[in-house]
This record gives sequence, structure tokens and C-alpha cells, in this order.
Amino acid sequence: MSSSRTRIVFLDGYATNPGDLSWAGLEALGDFTSYDRSTPDEVMPRMQGVQAVITNKVPFSRERQAALPDLKYIGVAATGYNIVDVVAARELGITVTNIPSYGTHSVAQHTIALLLELTNRVGAHAADTRAGGWARNPDWSYSLTPSVELAGKTLGIIGFGRIGQQTARIAHALGMKIAAYDHRPETKRVDDFPFTWLTLEALLETADVISLHCPLVEATRGLINATSLKRMKRSALLLNASRGPLVVEPDLAEALELGIIAGAGLDVLSQEPPVDGSPLLAARNCIVTPHNAWASTEARSRLLQMAVDNLAAWRAGAPQNVVS
Repeated sequence: MSSSRTRIVFLDGYATNPGDLSWAGLEALGDFTSYDRSTPDEVMPRMQGVQAVITNKVPFSRERQAALPDLKYIGVAATGYNIVDVVAARELGITVTNIPSYGTHSVAQHTIALLLELTNRVGAHAADTRAGGWARNPDWSYSLTPSVELAGKTLGIIGFGRIGQQTARIAHALGMKIAAYDHRPETKRVDDFPFTWLTLEALLETADVISLHCPLVEATRGLINATSLKRMKRSALLLNASRGPLVVEPDLAEALELGIIAGAGLDVLSQEPPVDGSPLLAARNCIVTPHNAWASTEARSRLLQMAVDNLAAWRAGAPQNVVS
């Protein structure tokens, strides 16, 4: 397929490249246009005559795909591809690819940053010092909240893929014990740190910290809910840098307010951005960051290069990282 006949559109490119990276790789593959964002009303006009689309969060339902006869390729600029009806894509002959592994280190690092903020409150103490709290204090040392030592405590990871395992490596270096649950444990191999496989119920009941790293599928939607939260220790902390709908937000907010668990650190919510609000934004001992665990300069650079490589492989007739 010649580049002059290949129309390529990135419908929501700003998060991937707000201006500090180059589009040259995609521009070399065809007639490329990037839009910072696309509203629902803008998607279909922008897709007319397009053979290849790259999308991060713009969804492609069966109906949308069926209404685009020229579309032959959907490149998801992320690891999770739940925004695309892959069954419909397969039936319509549309290749769908994703980008695995690009953010493994960045997301794991952010997950541990959330954990350390919950246990040490570095940000709150720094802000209090800047506001004069230390200067006014009669003692040479003080704490706004008790610090929690992580060494010897158990990190329970739900979803033991690349990111889950990298998070475990960092936690192990901090002296934590590692427990894991995965619905396909036979596909996971780890040789560089000790861990214990547990059932989901046993992990919920025994872990001091629970970190979610599983994909969003129907079986995991609402995985953390009123019932599962009540299984957890009252001192437990919950981390989620995976997908917002893994958690039933009203249930978690109530659990935090009632002290059913001790705290939560989240980089994702069910609605992003939370224009309609979220009960977790004001919940007790809950830290929320704006889904930016993946967005280090290094990770975004890898993502963009892999998007180029995926599209080039498809054009060459040997698609890679295919999910449909």
C-alpha cells in the first residue's frame, strides 16, 4: 500500500504527544493527521476515507466500525483495548493492535509512589513545612500522621503480568513479602524474587497492601466492591493504577469513611476526567492522581515508536501485537 493512498488519523494524540515528541515516524507512513482531542460529534467526520486510525480513548463500537467501510486498521495507543469491539473488528476484517510493555516501569514506579505517599505523607509534610508548620512547632521533629514501615508487610498483587511483577520487585526491595493472584497463573513465570500464589479470597484477607494490575474484562469489573472490601484487613491499603471500573467507587468511598480499610491510592477512576464528580475525590485517606502513571517522557516515547512499528508491520502485511 503506497503512502499516498494511506490515510492515517490519530484521534486523541495530545496525551501521547503534547508537543515534546515527534510525529515524523507516523508521517513517513502515509497521509497523517493528528488531532489533540475528538468529541463524539467530531469522530465520524474526521474518519471519512481513513484506512488506519490510532486511538487511545476514543471508542470503536460495532456500529462505528460498520459505518466506516474504508477502515482496515485500529491501532490502540495503550495496552488495554477494551475501547474496541474486537469481535466486530474480526468479523469486519479490521486489524486491531495494542502496545504492550511500554509503561511497565513507569506504572510500577507510580504505584509505589502512591503507596509511599499513603504510608509517609511526604507531600503533606512538605506542604506543612512550607506553610510554616515546622517553624511554629516547639519540637525538632513532628508528624502530621503516623508513618508506616513497609518492611515485613505483605503486598498482594491481583494480576501478575509485567506491571504487577515489576511493582512486586520494587516492593520486595523495600522488604515486603509478595503474594499474587492471577486468573492464568500457568502463564506467569518469575525467577528473581520470592512470592506466594494465593486464591483471591486468601489474598484479600491476608495482604496489608493490595495492588490491582489486572485487565478490565467482565469478570474483573467491580472486582473491588462492598463484599471484597469487607474481607480486607482494617489496616489494609488499596492501590489501583490499572482501570477505574475494577472498583465500585461508592463502595470504596463508604469503606474508607467507615474505616473498613485504612486508605487508598488511585491513578484511575470510572469516569475520566471525573466531570460528574466521584465519591472518591473527597473520601477519607484517599489519594487520586489524574491517570498519569503511564505518562513519563520515556514511556510516551516508547509508546509512540511502538505505534509506528505496529502500523508499519501492518502495512507490510505482517501485523504484530494483534488483538483482533
